[in-house]
Amino acid sequence: MTTFSGWNYANHEQSLLNLAADDLSLVTDLYQLTMAACYVGEGIEQRRASFELFTRRLPEGFGYLIAMGLTQALEYLEKLRFTPAQVEALKQTGIFAHAPERFWQLLLEARFTGDVYAVSEGTAVFANEPILRIEAPLWQAQLVETYLLNTINYQTLIATRAARMRDVAGESATLLEFGTRRAFSPQGAVWAARAALAGGFDATSNVFAALQLGMQPSGTMAHALVMALAATEGSEDQAFAAFHRYFPGASLLIDTYDTVAAAARLAEKVNSGELDLAGVRLDSGDLVELSHLVRSHLPGVPIFASGDLDEWEIARLKAAGAEIDGYGLGTKLVTGTPVNGVYKLVEIDDIPVMKQSSGKVTFPGRKQIFRTVVNGKVTADRLGLMDETPENGQPLLEIFMKAGKCIKPQENIGEIRQRTSATVASLPEEVRRIAKPITLHVEISNPLEELIWRTKNRELVTG
Repeated sequence: MTTFSGWNYANHEQSLLNLAADDLSLVTDLYQLTMAACYVGEGIEQRRASFELFTRRLPEGFGYLIAMGLTQALEYLEKLRFTPAQVEALKQTGIFAHAPERFWQLLLEARFTGDVYAVSEGTAVFANEPILRIEAPLWQAQLVETYLLNTINYQTLIATRAARMRDVAGESATLLEFGTRRAFSPQGAVWAARAALAGGFDATSNVFAALQLGMQPSGTMAHALVMALAATEGSEDQAFAAFHRYFPGASLLIDTYDTVAAAARLAEKVNSGELDLAGVRLDSGDLVELSHLVRSHLPGVPIFASGDLDEWEIARLKAAGAEIDGYGLGTKLVTGTPVNGVYKLVEIDDIPVMKQSSGKVTFPGRKQIFRTVVNGKVTADRLGLMDETPENGQPLLEIFMKAGKCIKPQENIGEIRQRTSATVASLPEEVRRIAKPITLHVEISNPLEELIWRTKNRELVTG
C-alpha cells in the first residue's frame, strides 16, 4: 500500500477535508487516473468509448428504482478541470513516476468533450437498464466513473425511498425530510434533501438545500428548547408561548413530558381563541394510541409523527388507524441498503464488448430502453440496441449533453416530482407494493440477443 503525507495542493490544513468545486476532479478513485495514464502510454486514450451505468439487481425488497442525480452529474462533467496545483500534487505522490509526460499535459488541458444519454430524473428503471451512458474519448469516460456512481447511486436510493413513502402515505399526507443529521456527509445531506423532494416530499429541514432549490425550509423544534425554557421560565406551556412569540402559529413538539396532558392544555387555548396552532409533532411512544388521544383534544389540528419512520412503519400506522396527517422522515430515508449501480464499458471504437465473469455478466453495445404503456400503465420494458427501430414502446434514453455541452434546459424540482408521481402511478401494483414486490420483467430484444451471442463467441475465440 502506498502512503504519502506532507503536502497540500490547496495550501489548507490537511485536517479540513471540505470540498470546493475545483476539488471535484480529484474526488475519484486512484485507479481512474492510473488507467488514464496507461491509456495515454498505449496511445488509445482518444479511442471513442461507451460506458453505461446500471444496476445488476435491485436492493432487496424494492420493485423499482427512481433515477435521480443526473443534474449534478451533468454539472460535474461541464466543469471538469485539473489545476496546475492538482497536477503537481499528483506528481509529488511518486505513484506516477513512470507515467508518460503526455499524461500531465492531458490533465492540464482536460475538458469533457463527450455525449451523455440518460433517462430523465424521476423515471422508474429496473435491473440491467442503463440509467446513463457516456460516449467520449476513453480516458475521459473512464475518469468520470467514480463521481457519476457516487451521485447517481445515492440520489437514486433516496428518490426511490421517498417515492415509496409517498406512495404508501398517500398524496394528502405531508412528508418532511429531516435526514441531514443522519446523512453520510454534509454533501450527502444536500443531495438527500434534493432527491427526497424530487421523489415526492413536500419540504426539507435542510436550510441550504431548500434555499438553493427556491423552496421554504420546514421544521418545528427540538426537545432541548422545551426543556431549556421550561427549566428557566417555569413550565412547558411557557416554553410553547415563548416559541410562538417569535414564530406565531408554528407547529409544536408536545412529547417532551406528558403528551396527552400537553395536548389537553393546548386545546383549552385553541378553543378559547387564545392560540392559533399549525400542528403538533409526536416523536415517541405508541403513535397509534397517542394520535387518537391527541386528536380527541385537538380535532382540527394536524398531527405529525417522527422518530425513525420508514415506508413499512407508515403502512403499519395507517393500517392500525393512526390519526396522523404528516410524517417527518430522516434516518431510514437517507441511509439503508445501497443502490449498487455499476459503470461498465460496452463499446470501444464501435467494437461491442462484454464482461463474462460469473455473476457479473454485462450486455454489449450501446443500448436503449423501450417502454410500453397501455391505458396509462406500464406493461413491458424491452432492452434493445440504440439503433433499433422501435416496433412499439417509447425510447427512454435521451441525449442530454453533446460534445461536452448541455443541450436540454435544467428541470426544476417540481417538474421532476411530477414525473416521479406519474411514473409510480403507471407501475403495476405488484411492482409498487412494499411487501414482497415483484419487479418488472425486462425483455431482451432479438438484435441484442444476437449481439450478445456474437460478442461472447468472438471474445472466447480471441481471448
